Amino acid sequence: MLSFDIVNEINAQEVDNAVNNTLKEVSTRYDFRGLHTEVEFHKKENRIHIVAAEKMKMEAVKDMLIKHFIKRKLEPKALEFGDLEGTSQGHVKTDVIIKEGIDRETAKKIVKEIKNLKLKVQPAIQDDQVRVTGKKIDELQEVIQHLKGKRFDVPLQFVNMK
Repeated sequence: MLSFDIVNEINAQEVDNAVNNTLKEVSTRYDFRGLHTEVEFHKKENRIHIVAAEKMKMEAVKDMLIKHFIKRKLEPKALEFGDLEGTSQGHVKTDVIIKEGIDRETAKKIVKEIKNLKLKVQPAIQDDQVRVTGKKIDELQEVIQHLKGKRFDVPLQFVNMK
C-alpha cells in the first residue's frame, strides 16, 4: 500500500528570518524613527510578540511581517493575530500565535473532501495530521491536486509519499 501524510508544519528558522527581516525594515523606515517597536519570536511557545507605538504602526508591522512571511515562502494563514492591548508606557502590544498541526475540525473537513472524490483511497486522522493510503499512486496524486485547489483554515503540506 502506498501512502502520504497531510500536515501543517512551519519551519522555525524561516519564521526567525522573517521576524529579523521585519525588524530590519522597521529600523530603516522613516516613519518608525524614534518610536518604540519590538518584534520577538519565541520558538518554544511558537508565538511572535509585537509592541508598537500606536495602532497604525502596529498595522504596518503586521503588514511587514506578512510580506516577509510570503517572501520566505511561509504561509501567512499560519499566523493568528491576537487582540491589541495597551501597555503601561502608552504603546500597544499583541501576540501572534503560529498555528501548527491540523485540528480535529479541519481534519474532518479534509477527510470529507477526500471521500467525496470517490477514489479507492482511505484517509485516516492521526493526532494532528491526516494519512491517506491507496494502491495506485495516480489516485494519491489526484487527491493532492484536489486538496491544493481547496481553501482550508490552515496551510497544508504533503509529506512522506511512500
